[in-house]
Amino acid sequence: MRKNIYIIALLILLLVSFGASAQGELTFEKETHDFGKIAEGTQATYEFKVKNVGDQPVVIANVQPSCGCTTPDWTKTPILPGKTGVIKAVYNSTGRPGPFHKSISVTSNAKTPNTTIYIKGDVGPKDLKNSYTQEQKLMSPRLAVGSTIYSFGKLEKGQKAVAKFIIKNTGRQDLVVQGVQSKCNCVSYRVSKPSIKAGEQAVLELRYIPVMLKEQNEQVTVLSNDIVMPNLRLTLKANVVESEANRNMLREGE
Repeated sequence: MRKNIYIIALLILLLVSFGASAQGELTFEKETHDFGKIAEGTQATYEFKVKNVGDQPVVIANVQPSCGCTTPDWTKTPILPGKTGVIKAVYNSTGRPGPFHKSISVTSNAKTPNTTIYIKGDVGPKDLKNSYTQEQKLMSPRLAVGSTIYSFGKLEKGQKAVAKFIIKNTGRQDLVVQGVQSKCNCVSYRVSKPSIKAGEQAVLELRYIPVMLKEQNEQVTVLSNDIVMPNLRLTLKANVVESEANRNMLREGE
């Protein structure tokens, strides 16, 4: 009887110890991103991927950049064990020529509650093409894409949709997609590789959330470290209709 009590007490102690040690833990795919040289006026954007390798969900409570020139966004929902979240950093280079190196503080309930990640680069003149030598242009990475137009067909207003483009580096150095721009501010991006080596391909995903009704032709500018053609223009087409939920509410109101 005494032996059984001892075994039960030991099991309870082990369970309590396990519960106390179980905790979420975040690991970053990379802690520093180098945009390289970008033209002044570029909204340089990068998404840091972060994975929970712990035993409990992790909530990112806050992301604080070191200056107002950087705008953050991040995964607001709990990151479950084994799952991945993102921390997006947008650097506004307008009126900020020269090198930059900015820190971003990440606060969460993970095992290590405070982590710092970094973005850096060099802001050059608005027309970078005229500031490079012919040799530099020959050695540049080159961003190539097959089709520049993607049609979604019919989409509901507010519906999330993803367009996939196959891009290739036809240059001689590693290619890095640095961000995207659109007038509607309704397009974000993701690249299957953070850096594309010479001759390699990658998938560029453009995530589109339509905000206007009827036929839409969204012009999206893809920014990269291709110094010959740093801005690639893509077009997203969609016939945007009112969402089913909104139509039902209108019927009920009538």
